[in-house]
Amino acid sequence: MQLGIHLPHIGRKAGPDSIRRAAIQAEELGFDDVWVSEHIIVPKDAGYPPSANFWDPVLTLTWAAAVTTRVRLGTSVLVLPLRHPLPLAKELATLQNLSNGRLILGAGVGWLEAEFDALGVPFKQRGRRMDEGIAMMRAVWTQDPVNFEAQWIPATIRDMRAQPQPVQPIPIWIGGGSDAAIQRALRLDGWHGTRTPPEQAAALVKRLRAERPGPDFVISLRVTCNQHNVALMRDALAVYQDAGVQHVMAAPEDRDIDSYLATAEAFRRCGQGL
Repeated sequence: MQLGIHLPHIGRKAGPDSIRRAAIQAEELGFDDVWVSEHIIVPKDAGYPPSANFWDPVLTLTWAAAVTTRVRLGTSVLVLPLRHPLPLAKELATLQNLSNGRLILGAGVGWLEAEFDALGVPFKQRGRRMDEGIAMMRAVWTQDPVNFEAQWIPATIRDMRAQPQPVQPIPIWIGGGSDAAIQRALRLDGWHGTRTPPEQAAALVKRLRAERPGPDFVISLRVTCNQHNVALMRDALAVYQDAGVQHVMAAPEDRDIDSYLATAEAFRRCGQGL
């Protein structure tokens, strides 16, 4: 089973030195990948997310890519309906090429309606805009020239060019536990779930493998950990592995960088031998 770690680009521990140290540590410890999340703008008194200090995910991964050579670079997740697919496709293709093909696009529809309102994006159209956005990005990544008929996203693309195209395909893993999210994931390259306790993993894996049995479809889970519970993670990881989960990414909850680094190291030790 492969293991990833979330970078410290959120909250008071976020910063260029923290991100650099965490990315280098992840590579040295043998993690398979490093990850980031996304919120663009949040309500002042929101109970969640706990901090409005979200450093941009694509730029954060570019910073991490510059100080590493091996670890993959993942998003957990980009809220695709909030972004116009054309500039995002350009950013992701550039990152894929700068990193020599290490990017994994974890994507979700989003849930914070106020964030959609602030950006002028219809919240109730987010699923349709996400599907169309993925199709549009895949078109500009693979066609030259590109033609695309858009219905939900303002775009007119007729016999146009978008360079550079990715040096290799960017895998798309879909986050979310709703039926719509799972069905969307099954049409793409992987499922990146959250809040899935170990005792529920086997049933979810069985459901996904009934439709996508091949190794080309990745089943990934995101978990949280901190210095108080990381010792319990080895048993949980063993259950996930036995259930058929291929990848687990841990998001340390520690608020300062030294505690984060210690938790990341402890989590990696928990996964040794799995």
